[in-house]
Amino acid sequence: METESPGFGQNSRTNQGFGGLRRLSLAMLATDRTAAGFTGLSDGAGGPGAVLAAFKAAAPYLGLPPRVVHAVDWLFRFTQRQDWEAGARPVVWPSAAVQQADLDLGASQTKALNRHLVELGLVVMRDSPNGKRYGRRDRGGRIIEAYGFDLSPLGVRFDEFRAVAEKGRAEREAVRQLRRRVTIARKAIEQIVETAVEVGLEPGVFVREAEEARRLSRRLAKAESSAVLAFGVTRLEDRHGDLRQRLESLIAARQGTGSAQKDVETDPKAPENRPHQYRYKSDLNPEQDTVSGIEKSSPAPVGSGATAETTGLRNGRSGSETGRGEQKPARRDDGTVLRITPDELVRLAPRLLPYLGRSSPAWPDVVEAADWLRHDLGVSKPLWGEACIAMGREQAAIALAIVSARPAGHFRSTPGGYFHGMVAKARAGELNLGKTIWGMRSKRDTHGWNQPQ
Repeated sequence: METESPGFGQNSRTNQGFGGLRRLSLAMLATDRTAAGFTGLSDGAGGPGAVLAAFKAAAPYLGLPPRVVHAVDWLFRFTQRQDWEAGARPVVWPSAAVQQADLDLGASQTKALNRHLVELGLVVMRDSPNGKRYGRRDRGGRIIEAYGFDLSPLGVRFDEFRAVAEKGRAEREAVRQLRRRVTIARKAIEQIVETAVEVGLEPGVFVREAEEARRLSRRLAKAESSAVLAFGVTRLEDRHGDLRQRLESLIAARQGTGSAQKDVETDPKAPENRPHQYRYKSDLNPEQDTVSGIEKSSPAPVGSGATAETTGLRNGRSGSETGRGEQKPARRDDGTVLRITPDELVRLAPRLLPYLGRSSPAWPDVVEAADWLRHDLGVSKPLWGEACIAMGREQAAIALAIVSARPAGHFRSTPGGYFHGMVAKARAGELNLGKTIWGMRSKRDTHGWNQPQ
């Protein structure tokens, strides 16, 4: 028994030209050739649902407007799985009246939309002799005769749609990552300007570079291509590298003349909280990136609150032995001194990881990452500057990392308030980061907490 879908085929005359034939264009002929290559979906392709999903995923990257996507989605309501098998044709024949009502379009708009679908290579119009859309199926639901929208081109382009969607997703992720790098580079340049002002350098050149970085960043915010963004990111990151090198050279020159002492206090009051001094080595000494609160520190200055006697006792020696400059005993890593590498700090405080630019960071990288992390913890720029003066930049970064590793319930007020208390203790000579780090190690070894996945 043959059946014809009810409600279809009425008032469905197509846009025909002279002699009852549809006007053809080069785009329509190309779509006809595409449809001729349809031999059915391969096994495991997933049927018409998979074709529609692939088309909709690729549509944004093909520049297709929403009305086209909606129209194709609507046409798939009338197809069945067996229509996409080998030897069959996925033809649907909804009437013009139904199409106009469902899509909320007028007659002229509907004709223009259908023609657009053909010219985009998505469907082929199969016209009946009388210009109406209709079709019949047998008892098994297979199409015997049908005139209307042939969806074969969508099946032929199935693999193309999937490839376009995958490429588009990869491009979108690349753009997202590049835009993040633009923001990081711009803020890093602004941070250099702030540092130059803090240490009393002439900010003119740095301010001009920061303004140029902002202008370039605004232009890149409108870019949609990863190639354009990559070029801009390279310029910003190169500029940041040059500015940072210039800043470090100027600071080093000032330190050589002794004028930097009045800008930043490099020796806090308690010896276990003195800042780590950079010692870049050409060999592969595993201790080159280790912060030690005592053995890697400078001697305490007069009036710092740490006498020679107390310094000697904390190192396991008497004050007189310290004064004679005898050889230091072997270091005991028992929580009385601070000894940690950047890699271990990241393992103990993994919230630093997203802000690090490389997998094996050095202390300058950790300090820069901490300056970004402080925003998440509610630590203000002035408080961060006070911490760097009270503890030194490296130990301020370690203190901030410790705060980031604490659970939310650990704080009586906020993480920023907790960090403020650590700064106050550092000023009073009461902060012992070594003991805290030792406790974090013990807890990690016992419970395996804060381990990166």
